[in-house]
Amino acid sequence: MPNSSEVAIIGAGPYGLSIAAHLRTKDVEHRIFGEPMQFWLGHMPRGMLLKSEGFASTLYDPKADFTLERYCQENNIDYADLGIPVRVEDFSSYGLAFQQRFVPNLENKKVTLLERSGGEFTLRLSNGEKIAARNVVIATGLSHFEHIPSELASLPDNLLSHSSAHVHLHQFKGRDVTVIGAGASATELATLLQEEGAKVRMVARRPSIEIHSQSPLPRSLYQAIRRPMSPIGAGCKARFFTDFPQIFHRLAKPVQHKLVKGFLGPSGGWFLRGRFDRVPVLAGYQIKEAQASGGQVVLRLKSQNGDEHRIETEHVIAATGYRADVRRMPFLGAGIASQLKLSNDVPALSTHFETSVPGLFFVGASAVESFGPLLRFACGAKFAANRLSNHLARASRSAGRTLAAARGIAPVHGLQ
Repeated sequence: MPNSSEVAIIGAGPYGLSIAAHLRTKDVEHRIFGEPMQFWLGHMPRGMLLKSEGFASTLYDPKADFTLERYCQENNIDYADLGIPVRVEDFSSYGLAFQQRFVPNLENKKVTLLERSGGEFTLRLSNGEKIAARNVVIATGLSHFEHIPSELASLPDNLLSHSSAHVHLHQFKGRDVTVIGAGASATELATLLQEEGAKVRMVARRPSIEIHSQSPLPRSLYQAIRRPMSPIGAGCKARFFTDFPQIFHRLAKPVQHKLVKGFLGPSGGWFLRGRFDRVPVLAGYQIKEAQASGGQVVLRLKSQNGDEHRIETEHVIAATGYRADVRRMPFLGAGIASQLKLSNDVPALSTHFETSVPGLFFVGASAVESFGPLLRFACGAKFAANRLSNHLARASRSAGRTLAAARGIAPVHGLQ
């Protein structure tokens, strides 16, 4: 492998792999680093079902040939565009198959430091190697963005964990576990723990827990018009977010922030109906105090009407989601971090995902504030891969022409 590259991609999930597949087709020199589908394989509990429908749970090769539907057909896995939940194990295996087919050059190495000087970037890898790159794409998804409420932060690690720390739940069989949260990860994790044999309860600030109802299938013409389907859900607002991320990018920042914050509040998937009902829930309670005592956690809760409640539990799992803050990325050099223009803790991005640091691009969760809720989901990789790969291909051709001119080499017909 050369120790320099036109483009370096950090992260090998749906976004990183889709972008690399597009760059490969466009013959843009690139290297991609990371463990394939690492977040899905290493931070999602086995038995989990995706809230995204089948048609929206895919990665994106340039010809859109290798969809999740095709993978399921090839491997005799039940699939439907709508109505059959996608298992996290199947989605992860599909991502690995996509990588082997379209991104064979993936390097399973960790980037430990990213710095910039003299107009190019230097990446230090976990094996000690250093490489230079003209452009860097950060596609690490939700990694490093786990959120734990401040009221719990002082608890020791053996008594407190984030939901992303648990792939296998059998260790909690017979144990008393308290799940904090009200959204998809909280409701599904609590359900899986209960089914695994744990004595589980859920505590949420919200006065009630919402579990979606399954939409009747097939959808009528009236439903299709009134609530058009999109990869991130049904409704005109969802269709706006998926169809017009470029228009979202042009909106004023306060408007963008309000739209992002108010879209798709905490809720569980429809497939939890009849299963989640067996989980005890303390809704409308906030954590007033959390203390370690005798190898257990004592939680003191207070409701909105002033009622107090005390819980003793063996372990607390914060299923409290993620909050994007690029300053928490451990590999981001201090020099780069200080140069980034941020909005709500994430970079302000150009129309082609470029930050205020020339040649540095962010996609996925870090791009939600710039392009809208579409970038929260794996399906946002389609827009990101198309737009960013086209930009990088143009930049690569321009750099090639500049270098050729400097060396006095005539451009090759058809490539200028």
